[in-house]
Amino acid sequence: MTELSLSRPRSLTFRLVRLYVGLALYGGGIALLVESGLGLDPWEVFHQGLSIRTGWSIGMCINLVGALVLLLWIPLRQRPGLGTISNVLVVGTSADVVMWLVPAPGVWPVQWTFLLSGIVAIAAASGLYIHAGFGPGPRDGLMTGLHRMGLSIRLARTIVELTVLAAGWLLGGTVGIGTVVFALAIGPLTQVFMKLWAPAGVTTRSPGTQPS
Repeated sequence: MTELSLSRPRSLTFRLVRLYVGLALYGGGIALLVESGLGLDPWEVFHQGLSIRTGWSIGMCINLVGALVLLLWIPLRQRPGLGTISNVLVVGTSADVVMWLVPAPGVWPVQWTFLLSGIVAIAAASGLYIHAGFGPGPRDGLMTGLHRMGLSIRLARTIVELTVLAAGWLLGGTVGIGTVVFALAIGPLTQVFMKLWAPAGVTTRSPGTQPS
């Protein structure tokens, strides 16, 4: 989980732009991962598997799961912010729009381009979203809630993500080389974008989290 010394931009308008551009870009990055066909991050494996079983769009599953995860915040005594609620509404919708606009590639060089572009987009989106300062995404809030109950962030994240990865795989979600590449690349790339998008005077001390 992010350990940051955050200083929010003074302009509310600027923060809102960061928030919604970040959320839309995050959804677009998810769409590119899905369209690559090379593998997804754990939560997207679960969303895709749920989509396969229900016939709903992946974006609808992303938004629905986000809303259901928010219900788990109640016993964990977590409080959602504007960014949390917006996450539930925007990320999945953006993913569906991009998947509708961008056809799946049929050759491996383009598949890899989609995969790598999606990972970079998600990392860039995470930096924008986090520095907007409107609250964590539903899934990251679940991690911090479990942390407040005594689990380390590392252990909480490992348990939750391995659980959703296994469930998603059993449901038919795509686990592949892209899953491994995502796991190795997302932390360092997010840290780069956290520094790049940071307002003046802000320093980062450890890799950022995604607005999931």
